[in-house]
Amino acid sequence: MASLSKKPRHSTPEEAAPLVYLFNVLHPISKATGDYITQNTYPVSLSKGESLHRAGTICNAIYFIKKGAVRGFINDEGKDITTWISVENEVVASIYSFVKQVPSIENMQAIEDCEFLRMDQVDLERLYAISPDFNIAARRVYEKYYVDSEVRALTVRLSNADKKYEFFLETYGHLSNRIPLTYIASFLGMNLETLSRVRAKLRNTKK
Repeated sequence: MASLSKKPRHSTPEEAAPLVYLFNVLHPISKATGDYITQNTYPVSLSKGESLHRAGTICNAIYFIKKGAVRGFINDEGKDITTWISVENEVVASIYSFVKQVPSIENMQAIEDCEFLRMDQVDLERLYAISPDFNIAARRVYEKYYVDSEVRALTVRLSNADKKYEFFLETYGHLSNRIPLTYIASFLGMNLETLSRVRAKLRNTKK
């Protein structure tokens, strides 16, 4: 499996199977579409802490996470602010940069050892042009992006720290004991001490 710096190789049918399965769940796709996905995706691996995409560059690929966790973040006056967190069976990109093909202000970083399937932007655009069934499946991926974006916007706009974390647990509960607290605190727009206090308070109320 290649790193980002190595020349990629096409996925095998076995490697691409989870992504083909995902699209089939969203909307049935043809065998030809599945074959195209296999032939135009590339397995990539990153170690924890490595960069998947850097701010200031154009995001030319979209990634399906087979294993691991990834965060998006921006740097504001020397401070990293986590903007999203994604895990297995999710598709990630610096989406504004990817769609508009302009330099991004967002970084993407592996926060666990990760395995991905990469598809380049030009290959995805070609797939849109030749596969009506894929267009429906892809639309549902973008719908999820939009829903997730709205949830994130609602989360950070809550002013009460307790309610903010409770809403986080309702929507991202699967991340609460997996992702380092420093990233969760940054994602919620609070400092680590506040998050630790809120978590301790919540534990005490459940006793």
